[in-house]
Amino acid sequence: MFLLGIDTCGPSGSVALSRLTAGQSAEIIAQENLEGRTYSATLVSAVQELLEGQEIGLSNIGCIVVVNGPGSFTGVRVGLSAAKGLGEGAGIPIVAVSRLEVLARLAGSRGAALDAHRHEVFLRVADPEPRELLAGVEELARITSASSIAICDDTAAALLGRVWPAVDLLRVAAPTAADALAVAAPHVSAGNFADVALLDGHYLRRSDAEIFGNTVAKS
Repeated sequence: MFLLGIDTCGPSGSVALSRLTAGQSAEIIAQENLEGRTYSATLVSAVQELLEGQEIGLSNIGCIVVVNGPGSFTGVRVGLSAAKGLGEGAGIPIVAVSRLEVLARLAGSRGAALDAHRHEVFLRVADPEPRELLAGVEELARITSASSIAICDDTAAALLGRVWPAVDLLRVAAPTAADALAVAAPHVSAGNFADVALLDGHYLRRSDAEIFGNTVAKS
């Protein structure tokens, strides 16, 4: 089975192609990087080029793996829209994975953090079950710090280092679509597919339109 991966949640994005092995792992075949913040214009063509380069048709794809956040609102929506459009049009099931989970797995950690701007981080902790939340200084101070946290950007590292000075920050490269395919492979093998009608972005934060719209409505 071939798997198509889409990740447009971060400053840069990627699409990847893998083969699902008998051992429930993803054997990466190819990956294409996407220029930052140009996803809406380049994503679909990048998928087409990726498949054509390997002489594989969309009908040969057994599952689409999409990273559904947290991250850029626009990026998350573009990736989800493309995955849903391709999946529904060709009858391909979809598996959605969290970018924080992918980052944590990449570093071999149970925790992960990403810059969420506004002096906050998107945070994954395990206490004992994994949970993900938006956290600033006050929220972090109320949480027992993990022994290690995976990071891939300087801003998240600086905030965590200030509030949790004893935590071991595991610096890795930003996760890609290929990394997401590796995380999703067992879910694909088990048939744990998303309900496309209910699939939405894993935002962790409301959009500015929701926040400021509510503020205006109350004033």
